[in-house]
Amino acid sequence: MTLHTEAEYLDALRRFDELLDTDSENTAALLPLRDAIHAFEKSQDYHPGPPQTIAGRIEVEMFRRRLKQKDLAALLEITPSRLNEVLKGKRQINLDLARRLYHKLQIPADFILDAA
Repeated sequence: MTLHTEAEYLDALRRFDELLDTDSENTAALLPLRDAIHAFEKSQDYHPGPPQTIAGRIEVEMFRRRLKQKDLAALLEITPSRLNEVLKGKRQINLDLARRLYHKLQIPADFILDAA
């Protein structure tokens, strides 16, 4: 699989996210998408840098730990719907969640405070 345009790249990212969010094992479908996305980013000299938002940082930690949203919600001891609202920007984090992010995901406190 090869991506040639920005539109194809964005579509591949969308499909990749959809496959990650499903409960079934999609490794066979994820690997070619991952490789195509990586190759396109490398060819375009794309370097997004570190995330600047709480939601972005949480998503990075989910990826690093290979967790689905429901698994991360269980780790943080919050409901999956609350986590989903935080990730979509519909809900701000409160002090309790900030503490959980710090203790359970080791997200630096200064990042949490600056990004909140």
